[in-house]
Amino acid sequence: MITFDHVSVVYDDTAEPVLRDVDLTVEEGELCLVIGPTGIGKSTLLGTVNGLVPHFTGGTLYGTVTVDGRDTASHPPRELADVVGVVGQDPLDGFVTDTVEEELAYAMEQLAIAPETMRKRVEETLDLLGLADLRNRSLHELSGGQQQRVAIGSVLTTHPRVLVLDEPTSALDPTAAEEVLAAITRLVHDLGVTVLLAEHRLERVVQYADRVLHLAGGGRVESGPPAELFRTARVAPPVVELGRRAGWDPLPLSVRDARRAAAPLRARLAGAPVPPARPPAPAKERVRLLDARGVSVRYRGQVLPAVREVDLELRGGETVALMGRNGSGKSSLLWALQGSGHRTDGTVRVKPWGTPTTQRSGPAHDPGSVSATQARRLVGLIPQTPTDLLYLESVKQELDQADAESAIDGTGPRAREILDRLAPGIEGSTHPRDLSEGQKLALVLAIQLSAAPGVVLLDEPTRGLDYRAKAQLTDILDTLAAEGRAVVVSTHDVEFVARTADRVVVMAEGETVADGPASEVIVASPVFAPQVAKILAPLPYLTVGQAAAGLPDAEEGAAR
Repeated sequence: MITFDHVSVVYDDTAEPVLRDVDLTVEEGELCLVIGPTGIGKSTLLGTVNGLVPHFTGGTLYGTVTVDGRDTASHPPRELADVVGVVGQDPLDGFVTDTVEEELAYAMEQLAIAPETMRKRVEETLDLLGLADLRNRSLHELSGGQQQRVAIGSVLTTHPRVLVLDEPTSALDPTAAEEVLAAITRLVHDLGVTVLLAEHRLERVVQYADRVLHLAGGGRVESGPPAELFRTARVAPPVVELGRRAGWDPLPLSVRDARRAAAPLRARLAGAPVPPARPPAPAKERVRLLDARGVSVRYRGQVLPAVREVDLELRGGETVALMGRNGSGKSSLLWALQGSGHRTDGTVRVKPWGTPTTQRSGPAHDPGSVSATQARRLVGLIPQTPTDLLYLESVKQELDQADAESAIDGTGPRAREILDRLAPGIEGSTHPRDLSEGQKLALVLAIQLSAAPGVVLLDEPTRGLDYRAKAQLTDILDTLAAEGRAVVVSTHDVEFVARTADRVVVMAEGETVADGPASEVIVASPVFAPQVAKILAPLPYLTVGQAAAGLPDAEEGAAR
């Protein structure tokens, strides 16, 4: 179905090819998982399949990419639209219409599909992806996860023979991700659809893959069975990491297989002291920095409120994970706390924060009633769509502007230093729009953190980040908390929460339904439990690092 014949891709502003001499064939009805670190070239590989590379992105493509007998070099994307369906990293970039139902129908209209068939497919897709209640909603009113489901649905309605999915579950809650992946798997098994899927949250998808394409660096692409390639892959989900540490053979790819292999490990760990999932916090008083009471958010035209009478207290030195299904009100709550978002009712009071050198103190303020500069020093917010905050012509200009506008004193790290810790190797001359989604997120994190706010809110910050980048993000957040800041992370990434959060707040229908220590809340439901917790249950382990500490042959320094 898809053939790469000695394919190389070189962009005009790079000395080395992003892809080098790729030679492989993807058969009909095969689900190929594309893996590799952030910015390694996964999106470029996917873009060659529908002709976006080089017709839209520029650069030079050497060799031949053939899809269902068509050479993508001589067939632009519009001439491949009946064969290849594409879902990109940012759903908003691909939307054309105004409402959910119109977006699901748009691609079929362009392919001149009969109206009666269009109607039937729209209804099927609405039910398949749980979008029936949203059919008349404006696309820009939806949460990030709901937008992602609409983007996937708009491609499924055309019944393409090839699906190209670039991080299709990055904004989905665990349940929605399972439903979407189950639907994709049915297309592969029942209809012979060929799927190329790039994803950083490998714990969600690895068990469904027939083959793995591993971008290992230098433009090389390694191809092989999942159990074989994950033995040495640079990125791997927790179930594979645990299998490597324990020496399991064959290497398990699912929680079910891992539990069967883990019986001796559970027996060895039973009764042993459990190391903490996170380093213990410094023993000092945690000052209350933010106090929100009765916060409600109701948008015009909506019957039910997005946020309903939420009380939330944040203390310096703690990292809080905000979790809940798509559309539960997490983003609305964050924007209301930050001050620039809509707030129908309730109060938010934020106490100024400062290091011993800045000595910032004084009465608490409502961030919605002070200047923008002062609000940023009270509460910093990194939005779901990082490009909303990028407007200059180069990375260096963005970082210099952040330092000029946000610096409080000369003691803290500059924006460039923060960026290098999150995503090293990004050239200052690069245009921000040319970065991968993970690199854009890292840039915006560096910009916002340069203001040194006392309360830091991050909305889905792990989208587009590989495991190493997420570990580095954890280090950054740990440092912020250790300095006495309060950190809130809205996320669906349960593995990240297990390594990062001290406390978890769960929202549903705009209300908080759970609030407690992370070690208790995330294992109370299998939906939020990390892989290690499922594999080693009933033992109270959350991360690979905790379990590896009890293995005699644990590799030094490899704990995550």
